[in-house]
Amino acid sequence: MNDMREVEVVVIGAGQAGLSSAYHLRRAGFEPDRDFVVLDHSPGPGGAWQFRWPSLTYGKVHGMHALPGMELDGADPARASSEVIGEYFDRYERTFDLRVRRPVDVRAVREGSGGRLLVETSDGAWSTRALINATGTWDRPFWPRYPGQETFRGRQLHTARYPGPEAFAGQRVVVVGGGASGTQHLLEIAPYAAATTWVTRRPPVFREGPFDEEAGRAAVALVEERVRQGLPPRSVVSVTGLPLNDAIRQGLADGVLDRQPMFDRITPDGVEWAGESPLPERGRELGGGRRVAADVILWATGFRPAVEHLAPLRLREPGGGIRVEGTRAVADPRIHLVGYGPSASTIGANRAGRAAVRDIRRLLAREERVAA
Repeated sequence: MNDMREVEVVVIGAGQAGLSSAYHLRRAGFEPDRDFVVLDHSPGPGGAWQFRWPSLTYGKVHGMHALPGMELDGADPARASSEVIGEYFDRYERTFDLRVRRPVDVRAVREGSGGRLLVETSDGAWSTRALINATGTWDRPFWPRYPGQETFRGRQLHTARYPGPEAFAGQRVVVVGGGASGTQHLLEIAPYAAATTWVTRRPPVFREGPFDEEAGRAAVALVEERVRQGLPPRSVVSVTGLPLNDAIRQGLADGVLDRQPMFDRITPDGVEWAGESPLPERGRELGGGRRVAADVILWATGFRPAVEHLAPLRLREPGGGIRVEGTRAVADPRIHLVGYGPSASTIGANRAGRAAVRDIRRLLAREERVAA
């Protein structure tokens, strides 16, 4: 390609993980545009936060950890988190002169020449010695498939396109998913909706008491073990459980968080259980099974890592995931995945960015010694 450019490191993604990595690259002496480049496909600063629903105010954000080198102070808890964090990320990029290039879509990363990687993008190609992948999960919402799904006459949407509770006024809503998003959606929607039904594959686990550092390390270790084995990563919340705060307690007491087992099929007018599944009184019996009428099915079923552009490198293991030690892909030490698996949290992404840069410096120094 005529517009090929060379750098030492390409960072893909400018969310928490990508900005943390760029910050640590600068601290290690790498210069933006000369030694490294940050490519982001979003229209503006803020990572996935810029796409969050308006009713997710900053005061409702759970566990937002500041980026390295700059605190987020004095934010109005009543403001939308998309605005607060978008402005914070913008200020961070400008303060540390990270020169994020956007919007740039990374289409593929493949083997280049001379032991380098070729990064093909909507803005030309980059040749690099190392790559930090910090693409997160927001661009890959997970939609489970169920029999009859295509026959549903109502509306189906995913958390990624959740518009806020007012959009469900007067409607019968089935919320699918036992994570933090599912419970938040239910608590917001219930005052507006005609009826809500909550279904999950497994009974939710609520966690009482403080979540201390030791418990956090244990939870991260469980997620880390999966990626070390090359299995698809699970979210940290899947092993920590849901915090039993005042809002959750009220939702349980009011019956809003009355969890039902997963339905067996989707009908044109709702969802249906084949067996003797217990359902709220509004559910009616139907041929030995039960049915709940619905106008909307809201899938709060999580996300998967956005790593399709790495497919040409054949990093996936038979178990379906990318085997990672620390942040380094075991199959290719030039590739670091930050914000993947155990580092898929704001504090985890900060630490992983620092660790990735440390390993990359060692790799590049080793290559230079061999070349000399």
